[in-house]
Amino acid sequence: MATTVIHAADRILLPTGLTGPGWVEIGRDCITAVGVGAPPRPADLHHAGGLLCPGFVDIHCHGGGGATFADGLEAAKVARHTHRSAGTAATVASLVTASLGELERQCADLAPLVAAGDLAGIHLEGPWLSPKRRGVHDPVSLRNPTVADARALVAAGGGAVRMVTMAPEVPGALEVISYLASEGIVVAIGHSDADEATAARAIEAGATVATHLFNAMRPISHRDPGIVGACLDAGDVAVELIADGVHLAASMVGLAVRASRGGALLVTDAIAAAGQGDGDYTLGGLPIEVRNGVARLAGTDTVAGSTIVLADAVRYAVRVAGVPLEEALWAATARPARALGLFRYGLLVAGTRADLVVLDDDVRVRSVLHLGAATLP
Repeated sequence: MATTVIHAADRILLPTGLTGPGWVEIGRDCITAVGVGAPPRPADLHHAGGLLCPGFVDIHCHGGGGATFADGLEAAKVARHTHRSAGTAATVASLVTASLGELERQCADLAPLVAAGDLAGIHLEGPWLSPKRRGVHDPVSLRNPTVADARALVAAGGGAVRMVTMAPEVPGALEVISYLASEGIVVAIGHSDADEATAARAIEAGATVATHLFNAMRPISHRDPGIVGACLDAGDVAVELIADGVHLAASMVGLAVRASRGGALLVTDAIAAAGQGDGDYTLGGLPIEVRNGVARLAGTDTVAGSTIVLADAVRYAVRVAGVPLEEALWAATARPARALGLFRYGLLVAGTRADLVVLDDDVRVRSVLHLGAATLP
């Protein structure tokens, strides 16, 4: 009796690119072999007409299924399940601005899920943001960064904090960026009114990601490229894009994918409404209204995260924004995994986790495999 299971498909995304037909062999919870053409023995399951790719990697997600990652362990499990069942293999839990003590508590709450591999890490989106570009972050809890505060949050997470978003122009930011980078924590610049020179100094200090490019940051201009121009032009900065048809025009998604020297990353920035639908929600204690799938701060026109899962972003990028399929898949798998050092995700190679997705010709999820076990028929 075979101790491994082989999945075959008409197309497959390998580290060398989109090709096919191909196959993946799974033993226990990891990939043991991958190949092109016919498998070494008859496949246990052939996904006829399907495209086999790694499970998606979402490095910016606040919640889903009616819950947010800030609401405690059980709520975090609900949110994680919502995205996992839709094809997201690795989710980084994003926390919005709150008091330092509250953020310490939230980090400590999520640390066990990170240690267990149920979450891929914690992303602190605040409290070190620009009041001018705060979006829906509570202005009362915004503060200037200090190394002491950064150490306290990192310690509270016990190694779980993987990324921090900062506005590089606020007092103390560059010192804290250098500290975090020296600790192996990815620094993203965003919610910022920085000019090009300040953004460049942040990149030199160690920032390697731009948080939801274009959104909540100084707009790009031909004589004032600002943070957008600096990040697109930097070969060592990956740029997040929320491809949901709300945050960015389709043409801007395609333009950013083509223009980014460091590579584009598809993210959801999803709130509790992901997988739920219209209704009233909260984010960071602030009231959020979701109408026709669009989340806004109650009573305003300010967009407040998205209601999508990452599979939706991939499909939008391909079908609406005209991004080549292979490029869109890289932006949702290998590239975000590499940006955050999540090397057991994002590639179909021996030794990585057996988290796979099968897509149909319309770039819709047909089936999801989590650690080799089917979770969606």
